[in-house]
Amino acid sequence: MTETARPNASSAPRAGFFPPIQGLRGLAALTVVVAHLYAMPMLAGFLPTLPGWLYKVFDTGGHGVELFFMISGFLIPASLVRHGRVSTFMYDRCLRIVPVFLVLHMVVFTLGPIAGYKFFKGIDVGTYVELFLVNLFFLPDALGLPIAQQNAWTLSYEWAFYILFAAIFVAYRANNRWVTVVLGLVALVAVAYRPNTAFFGIGILFGLMSLRLPVKGWLGSIVAISCFALMFGLLEYVSTWIALIPGFLLFAVVLTPESGFASLLSAHALQFTGKISYSMYLVHPFVLYPLQIVGKKLAENGMNLWLLWGGFVVLGLTLTLIASTLTYEIIEVRLRGVIDRFLSKRWEIEQTKVQQRA
Repeated sequence: MTETARPNASSAPRAGFFPPIQGLRGLAALTVVVAHLYAMPMLAGFLPTLPGWLYKVFDTGGHGVELFFMISGFLIPASLVRHGRVSTFMYDRCLRIVPVFLVLHMVVFTLGPIAGYKFFKGIDVGTYVELFLVNLFFLPDALGLPIAQQNAWTLSYEWAFYILFAAIFVAYRANNRWVTVVLGLVALVAVAYRPNTAFFGIGILFGLMSLRLPVKGWLGSIVAISCFALMFGLLEYVSTWIALIPGFLLFAVVLTPESGFASLLSAHALQFTGKISYSMYLVHPFVLYPLQIVGKKLAENGMNLWLLWGGFVVLGLTLTLIASTLTYEIIEVRLRGVIDRFLSKRWEIEQTKVQQRA
């Protein structure tokens, strides 16, 4: 690749496609959605009384984010190596992450003050601008400030991972051992500060090794489902560090083509869910929030809680699927394509000017 090659997503060869990874991404998104189908009615006061063990199961659902971290750890380093240049890699990441996030960011900061959503109640102009910029650059968690998009906190960790790994990549290719070591130590400190980011490391290990578990058919499914449940339970109630063990084993089964679990993840429904998972992850709180408000008012008027919750779940899932599909098609595919073509044209114009001056 020449130094004047434009930094776009299409300048790198297409990545190898792993259907089980796609399915795992869809499963991760679904666990987060299911967790909110429980948590939001509970906060609004229209969740009916459930068995105690079921509350504990629902409480673990948000840990689908650790599955996303493992997937990123597995795919992102290979993507960086495939692109060959940090500029093209970061361009690709921006095209993947920013459009959906930015559209929803503008929705929150436009309608939020009108609806009195979250921290917008009684907010002054200075604080509004501050929070607008802090959230725009994925910094609320790092600065201890309120977050606007309910699930966008994970994007802060994703971007930190992209930047840190890219820096290590550059230092390693430049044969600068000391800088590589220092950056590696920074990564260890970050993991010590936020232990759940250690799940990025599981993905990285599998990207470097060809380790798989020799489990086939139903045995693979049983092992994977057991590790899945154990990982989520340990994350919520015991220790993140211990949860790394079943997480490691789970990912090994996912990457074993002969395992029954890999076949389940390759099913059409999970493949489609995996394709729209990023939109689903960010969009579903926007879909569920109005339903939560309506449910709260109906509960205050004495409507049956089981009927309310059932309607919330069915309607919430249906609208989430529709909204996520539309967001994927309109923003992730079409708008992303428009942006890429526009920037490509600008890049070609600038390169022509440089060549003419030379």
